[in-house]
Amino acid sequence: MKCPFCKSDETQVIDSRVSDDGDSIRRRRKCVACSKRFTTYETVELRMPQVVKQDGSRAEFDLAKLRTSFMRALHKRPVPTPLVDEAIGALTNELLSLGEREVPARRVGEMVMRELKKLDEVAYIRFASVYKSFQGVDDFTDAIKEVRRPGRAK
Repeated sequence: MKCPFCKSDETQVIDSRVSDDGDSIRRRRKCVACSKRFTTYETVELRMPQVVKQDGSRAEFDLAKLRTSFMRALHKRPVPTPLVDEAIGALTNELLSLGEREVPARRVGEMVMRELKKLDEVAYIRFASVYKSFQGVDDFTDAIKEVRRPGRAK
C-alpha cells in the first residue's frame, strides 16, 4: 500500500479490525519512510458480467437501465417498490452467481421477463411485447395464454 503522504511503497499494518457489518476490514497502517499513520478499508469488489448484444458488441451491465426497464413495464401497475427492488436484487445476484465474464443480452432479457411474470402479468406482457417484437394481435394472444394459470377465469 502506497503512503498517501510521501508516496513510499513501504508501509506496515499496525492493526486490523472487521467492520461492524462484517463487509469490510479496517486496517491502521504506518509508513516506514515518514512514520505517518493512515487508515485503509478493504472490501470485496464484485464485477457484473459484460452484456453481449445481438450484434456482438459488448456493454457494461447497467443497473439503471435494468431498473428503467422494470419501471416502464410496471408503469401505473399496483406493485410496491420493495418488491421491484427485491426482483432486481434477485436478478443481479443470479448474474453474479453465474461467475461469467460475459452474458448474452437475450439471457438478461429472459431473466427480466421471468421476474416480471412473478410480479405482474400486465407488466410481463408489456415487456414481452417490446422484447419479443410482437407483430400483431396473435403474438399478444399467445403471450396471454402463456401467463394464464389453470383454474383462472378468462
